[in-house]
Amino acid sequence: MTTQDPSKERIALLQGTLDLLILRTLLFGPQHGQGVARAIQEQSQDVLLVDHGTLYPALQRLENKAWIDAKWGTSTNNRRARFYTITKAGRKQLTQETSQWRKLATAIGRVLGPEEH
Repeated sequence: MTTQDPSKERIALLQGTLDLLILRTLLFGPQHGQGVARAIQEQSQDVLLVDHGTLYPALQRLENKAWIDAKWGTSTNNRRARFYTITKAGRKQLTQETSQWRKLATAIGRVLGPEEH
């Protein structure tokens, strides 16, 4: 997933933002790691690219916090993969983090002011 058009601008994720995006992605059902990364990339219209070195530690961290569960299964290309699901605690965390992120984005928008054309 690192072969992308170099002319497209990428945005680095702030600490904790990846956790929020993973939890949001898993709201739509179980997904393996590569599927989570692909969903984030597609939903962001190729602005956000999650590499494996960042994704899998984040998935492990979320699992350790009991915000997601993981079970082994078979992917669509018939490979063994861990499938992740959001837990009740993860849904609660997602609600809290979404609220905080929206407040932060609104505050930053106020400081930056209207976009100049």
